[in-house]
Amino acid sequence: MPLLVRYYEFGRIVVDGREYTRDIIITPTRVIENWWRREGHRVCLDDLYKYGVFDEQFDIIVFGTGYYGLVVIEPEVIEELKRRGIEYIAQPTRDAVDTYNKLAREGRRVVGAFHLTC
Repeated sequence: MPLLVRYYEFGRIVVDGREYTRDIIITPTRVIENWWRREGHRVCLDDLYKYGVFDEQFDIIVFGTGYYGLVVIEPEVIEELKRRGIEYIAQPTRDAVDTYNKLAREGRRVVGAFHLTC
């Protein structure tokens, strides 16, 4: 059974009954709490490596770029994903949550990396 987002609003997300108020990454096997990035509104490769995201098996990653979509995915991240044959989608978090849930329900091996505020 995939981990699904049950609710999202600015600064708050609920995953399978548990509430989080800091950014998270959902992998096919776990929730990584308090996802802290080197540069708050930029996703760098280190921001995924240091949490062991690439230790997981997945085909697609959905980035929630914040309520207002302010987070930028650095080119180095996109290049590494392409090198590994991993698709990516970057959307404001409201939309990214819906996309993530749809893919997870379809049985895709998906990761969701969600910035909860701005």
